[in-house]
Amino acid sequence: MTTRARRPQRRNQVLSREQIIDTAVEILDAGGESALTIRALTERLSTGSGAIYYHVGNRDELLGTATETVIGAALATQPAGAAATPGDEIRVVALALFDAIAAHQWLATRLTLQIIRNPVGPVTVGIFERIGGQVGALGVPRASWFDAASTLVHYILGAVSQNARIEGDTSGIDTDEGRDEFFDAASTAWQGLDPGAYPFMHAIVGQMREHDDREQFLTGIAVILDGLTHLC
Repeated sequence: MTTRARRPQRRNQVLSREQIIDTAVEILDAGGESALTIRALTERLSTGSGAIYYHVGNRDELLGTATETVIGAALATQPAGAAATPGDEIRVVALALFDAIAAHQWLATRLTLQIIRNPVGPVTVGIFERIGGQVGALGVPRASWFDAASTLVHYILGAVSQNARIEGDTSGIDTDEGRDEFFDAASTAWQGLDPGAYPFMHAIVGQMREHDDREQFLTGIAVILDGLTHLC
């Protein structure tokens, strides 16, 4: 006599949109984009696919919503002090974005896609408004606001993406290699270069191995902010 496989027990409580998004983020954090499927989500939440589609739409829409949720939380970060300067505001939100992508390695790819595909979406508009809203207070002339904001946004997104997991074609890349292992291998390779031909590379080997990513990121922000205050 054959036995029938038991179906996952359905939940009795009402499923909310927030629960779906939070669970989707958990799946993405654990396994990346490939792990997030409607089937995996329904099994985790003990529900049917109809509830998922009703609350958040299809998989691509769910990825977009998850991105908007995480980025929205980062953009809502405020400086601790009451008398924050425009530079403080920019540094705080820049670090919040940096930390968000460090905590959610799948986010870098989705963030880039959001900005390219949806220039009027909440992610793109939110980042430019939060960052760009401070450039005038820095003393940047109105005619240069777009260039100034774009420079900051491009630096922030490029820097944070560099520290994130590579999605897509990773042939020839050890994606399981840790940060320390990577920099140890790179510094050893740089030390093997001809010092006569590559004096600069030899000069910075120790700095590269020992640098702190967040501090280096903040140094870049400081350099850009200093340059923006000299625009005329």
